[in-house]
Amino acid sequence: MVLGLRNYIDMHLLSRSVSNTSLRAHSFWLSFALIPSISASSSSSFSSKCRAEPISVPSQPPPVPKRVPFTLSLHGHSWQDPYHWMRNTNDPDFLNYLNQENSYAQAFMADTGSLQRTLVAEMKNRMPSKVSTPVECFGPWLYYEYIPEGKEYPVLCRRLQTNKPGWAEKILSYVKAEFRREEILLDWNEVAEKHGYVHVGQCRISPDHNFLAYTLDATGSEQFMLQIKDLRNGCIIPMEPVNGVVSLAWAQDCKTLLYTIADENQRPYRVLCTKLEPGNTDDTLVFMENDPSYCVDLTSTKDGKFITVNSNSRSSSEVYVVDATEPLNGLQRVHERVSGVQYFLEHHFGFFYILTNAPMKENIKCSHEGLYLARCRVGDIQSTTWQNIFYPGEDTCIQDMDIFNGHLVLFLNKDGFPMICSIDLPINVDCKHQMLIEDLNPWFFPIPSNSCSIEPGSNLDFMSSVYRVVLSSPVIPDVIVDYDMARRTFSIVQQEEVLGAPSNARSCSSGYELDTLQQHGIEKDAKDKNVELERWKDFSSTYCCERKEVISHDGIRVPLTILYSPKAWKSSQSPGILHGYGAYGEVLDKSWRVDRLSLLDRGWVIAFADVRGGGGDDPSWHKTGNGLLKQNSIHDFVSCGKYLIDEGYVQRDQLSAIGVSAGCLLIGAALNMYPNLFHAAILKVPFLDILNSLLDPSLPLTMLDYEEFGNPGIKSEFECISSYCPYKNIRPRGCHPSVLVTASFNDSRVGVWEAAKWVAKVRDSACSSCSPSVILTTNMSGGHFGEGGRYIQCEELAYDYAFLVKAMGVDMN
Repeated sequence: MVLGLRNYIDMHLLSRSVSNTSLRAHSFWLSFALIPSISASSSSSFSSKCRAEPISVPSQPPPVPKRVPFTLSLHGHSWQDPYHWMRNTNDPDFLNYLNQENSYAQAFMADTGSLQRTLVAEMKNRMPSKVSTPVECFGPWLYYEYIPEGKEYPVLCRRLQTNKPGWAEKILSYVKAEFRREEILLDWNEVAEKHGYVHVGQCRISPDHNFLAYTLDATGSEQFMLQIKDLRNGCIIPMEPVNGVVSLAWAQDCKTLLYTIADENQRPYRVLCTKLEPGNTDDTLVFMENDPSYCVDLTSTKDGKFITVNSNSRSSSEVYVVDATEPLNGLQRVHERVSGVQYFLEHHFGFFYILTNAPMKENIKCSHEGLYLARCRVGDIQSTTWQNIFYPGEDTCIQDMDIFNGHLVLFLNKDGFPMICSIDLPINVDCKHQMLIEDLNPWFFPIPSNSCSIEPGSNLDFMSSVYRVVLSSPVIPDVIVDYDMARRTFSIVQQEEVLGAPSNARSCSSGYELDTLQQHGIEKDAKDKNVELERWKDFSSTYCCERKEVISHDGIRVPLTILYSPKAWKSSQSPGILHGYGAYGEVLDKSWRVDRLSLLDRGWVIAFADVRGGGGDDPSWHKTGNGLLKQNSIHDFVSCGKYLIDEGYVQRDQLSAIGVSAGCLLIGAALNMYPNLFHAAILKVPFLDILNSLLDPSLPLTMLDYEEFGNPGIKSEFECISSYCPYKNIRPRGCHPSVLVTASFNDSRVGVWEAAKWVAKVRDSACSSCSPSVILTTNMSGGHFGEGGRYIQCEELAYDYAFLVKAMGVDMN
């Protein structure tokens, strides 16, 4: 993905997730009839006879941890958990066990060393030695990032803008360039070399561009410390250590910074204010959220006039507004919190523009319960009625907004496809008639027909009429596009370079792509004067990307994206990988990844199942896959796996699955239900022991996750969670797919013990032929997000792919 200025790794997601970017810059998205339990009869293909083909395993047997009797009881049910003791990560026996597992995994993978080196070399050879982002104008400066040659992490830089042509201006620009050619604001590599780990949460430039406030995690524990750098002299400002910082916002005086602090469960709950003044040691409390199911986030309106204090649960929100010129002059609540009601604010010349799903007036009808746009005057902020501007039409859902001096930008989903449009401001609202987006003469940005992801750039300049986005799909390398909303034209700024790429990669004419808008009932804009001049490269002539709809167990159609090389793929003879997530309403990432070419060119199929519980056409897709309906996610995933085999995309007994964090809940449950469907799986920082974790309110995220998965303290929700919990439902005395489980010791979102317990229990239960091919690797110094370096990721991916090749016996020549 392209490096973003606003957040290198966005901390707006407090969930069991590794997603790095949130489109919803103004929210704190906490990024999960009773279904019968899964019984042994759920899988007709289950067999106690081992189907595993011979696979080389180490001569020494896998580690065997101690078993300590422990009984849990709730709602009249009792169950044993002999590995409950692993919850104490300070236990020497646990540390010894993890080290033994690392040694065993190393021995298991020893015969894949040559393949790993080959894959790493292929991946690195496709990557340019140096990558950089295009400059982005913000005030008098041009900001950009680059990764130096041979380095792992980015460097944030800036330089002064040059003036328009003219002899005096040229001389002045030359002098400025000589003395201030480039300023390095933050070098991730220096931090990593000093501490051995680096994770930068948020970066915020002060309005006068003299200070950089950022949050830094140097251990992997996500206990971010606040750092403020004086950009005039390059020095870190001395201050009392402040840890547990999550979000930041500058006041207009450029000397006052608001920030949020997390509690012992990593829930941001307090807003404090610090001043950059000599001798300041006491920061002022601005706000505190006492409800443990709500988290607090800070954002600034695009024009910088207000700071919003957003207190959000997973399904409800409450927003307070702070005058950025007088941040300690009190907060104004916009609207009292109502269960299930969300709203997010921006400001534009005396009006607050509000995205909300609040119930509409009785005389207004809307076809769905998604977000719509309203507004109110700043002086009427506490009014109980807002002026409705417009509603999305049929089959359209508003997902996000951004606002500028002359334009409103809307992120939409229409018929399951992402779209963006701009609307000229100010808006003349007709209060007498219900308005739709089409009534406001929107400009729909031309995008590729097969684009699967649209990520906004930083877009920090409120006065700009140009909106920058990153477009990407499984067959389109990341392309940065500037859309001129005033002229209604666009330009390709930069596209990710792929070295050694197939020579037949085609350039897509924007004129052709614009035709796809008409497929959704949207006419091309006559002002698109440069559509034939701009082109972006894609690899659709080399790699086929198909979108299918799979019928799930209850008749619902589940989107499935399938990627393969027509040249290398063989019908019903190719190995495949099925990715899934299905939680928190998050859309499964299907953006371009150059590492996949190593598998695609060897005939592999890579598929993405957009199961319920994740992001979809509208909020109902998430709601019908969480809580008491969570098993819909699992059935959707299994249905997609069966489709790949039944339709000949993947060879039977050659299908694997990959899940990350909460996505492992999906994969783990599917392995229990249909152990013969998948030949292998990779579970990364896995959330597998959901029942025991949700019964422990002392763990981070537990109480926040009640809205997503349910509260086991409630009997019906306990029975639902218990029915699919991957750890609890491991089948005794049966075959099990080969599985690579990766964990991080300092992971604060998913305890390292979840992976260790699951592996130990699988080994107890699986047959002697299967259990040695279930391995666990633990990063003893990393956190939930892993190392994250550019080349380190190549090594990690090569390890993952080599495991799948070995586990499934695939010939990679």
